Amino acid sequence: MATFKFPNQTNFYSGKVRDVYSINDDLLVMVASNRISAFDVILPKPIPYKGQVLNEIAAFMLNACKDICPNWLLSTPAPNVSIGKKCTPFKIEMVVRGNLTGHAWRTYASGKRILCGIALPEGMKENDFFPHPIITPSTKAAEGHDEDISKEEIIEQKLVSEQDWNLIEQYALRLFERGKKIAAAQGLILVDTKYEFGKIGNDIFLMDEIHTPDSSRYFYADGFYERQANYEKQKQLSKEFVREWLIENNFMGKEGQVVPEMTDEWIQTISNRYIELYEKITGKKFTPKDFSENEVYELTLSSLKKIKEIS
Repeated sequence: MATFKFPNQTNFYSGKVRDVYSINDDLLVMVASNRISAFDVILPKPIPYKGQVLNEIAAFMLNACKDICPNWLLSTPAPNVSIGKKCTPFKIEMVVRGNLTGHAWRTYASGKRILCGIALPEGMKENDFFPHPIITPSTKAAEGHDEDISKEEIIEQKLVSEQDWNLIEQYALRLFERGKKIAAAQGLILVDTKYEFGKIGNDIFLMDEIHTPDSSRYFYADGFYERQANYEKQKQLSKEFVREWLIENNFMGKEGQVVPEMTDEWIQTISNRYIELYEKITGKKFTPKDFSENEVYELTLSSLKKIKEIS
């Protein structure tokens, strides 16, 4: 994917999945690539339409939740591009969990009953619902893995003020409740997800993507309780299937391990699964859009000019 150069561009950052351009230090252009990452490693081959899937789910969800709290998004000029307000991010991620799954389950299974300062009930099994959703924040690591942190540590270390924490905690729980409602209408359970917040002046904004398969985990609701009762694995809708394939092929991002070969057939399978995710989560038919890089650039440029005229 080409690196663009926009007028009044002040910074560029290439993340694991997104390329981010700062414009005049008050706007961000976020380009969702077809790159795919797992275990903090970018896999060697791109996945067709993945960028479009992520970008369009994120826009759908941000628009569906904009009455809950202000968010950064202003425009989606191209299938894989979002333009929005540049915020000063809090250096934490708000991870909200409705079920004992993933990292929370691994912690629980090891015998621990405290996660990020929160006491976990006894007698739970993998994938059970918590009595109510919990927030298990993590620090945003510049390199390597994010680390668990408690609310008390966040406030003590002045990563977020107590006043701001109280607001983003309220926002995160309300967003999760809305996400669960949207998911339920599609026969899904929103299991866990993460939110990122930032500030412009004194105002707090929801940033980045929300409720996408890269930031969230979904279960199929149909048959959930039967599978729990029978101690069966839950049917998931997330990119967990990619991680599972890597683990089966002896790759977990550790030193000396080699990424297994990604055949054309497997790449197509991943692409098809992402499209299925889009359609299942949004309830809309996915329309693949093949824009040239020049078309993406021109559409983005035109949108930037309109935003500047309005502001």
